[in-house]
Amino acid sequence: MEPIRLNKYLSEQGVCSRREADRLIEAGKVTVDGRTAGMGEKVTGQETIFCDGKPVGRAAGGRKAKPVLLAVNKPRGVVCTTSEKDRAMNVVELLQYPVRVYPVGRLDKDSEGLLLMTNQGELANEIMHAGNFHEKEYEVTVDQPFNAAFVKKMREGVELKELGVTTRPCQVEATGKRSFRIILTQGLNRQIRRMCQELGYHVVSLKRVRIMNIHLGHLKTGDFRKVTPQELEELTRQLELAREEREEGAEHGTEPG
Repeated sequence: MEPIRLNKYLSEQGVCSRREADRLIEAGKVTVDGRTAGMGEKVTGQETIFCDGKPVGRAAGGRKAKPVLLAVNKPRGVVCTTSEKDRAMNVVELLQYPVRVYPVGRLDKDSEGLLLMTNQGELANEIMHAGNFHEKEYEVTVDQPFNAAFVKKMREGVELKELGVTTRPCQVEATGKRSFRIILTQGLNRQIRRMCQELGYHVVSLKRVRIMNIHLGHLKTGDFRKVTPQELEELTRQLELAREEREEGAEHGTEPG
């Protein structure tokens, strides 16, 4: 096997996403042949590799975990990170799933709804890729009635001064005097809350109900289910299409969409 970056290797072995692998490496929780691994290090898979105290690849007898993709209804108050900074229950502890799985992206502590969890690093990377313009749909309630001007501004893009960016145009539909449905194709940190705050509103409740073709449906809060073969087939098709558009865009120097 040709040497590849350690974060990619951990991802391909189903340990975690590349981003999470980088965090673990930086925290000194990954060892290669008995020594602490370094950022950007390359491996062939023939090494004795441990991640967070657990053997990976050859060290685990070459066993690769069976692929898992779960749809979870994350409750409010549960976090998606295993960071020790926040001692709230994290979603991995909540599920107690027999196979090691981790969140695909984030859903902040105060938000609820659909969260995908997997042990497939490359799948997680593809879904989280910002250049793919994947749709994520939310139901939102704010603290006061809004008007048509609010909806128009949300649709056209809001300048987030704190982040120094203007949000991408998106789909917004009022569902009540203080509630609306919004479909985003980007995932800035606490994006919807920041957008509303810039326009003078405070988010009271926020629920994610769809990621790409996977819907929350009637899944109860705190419950999870396996993504169906049909859902996975359509998800894979959409990811492949996005990858092709991204590569074509790179050749012509343009963004997909």
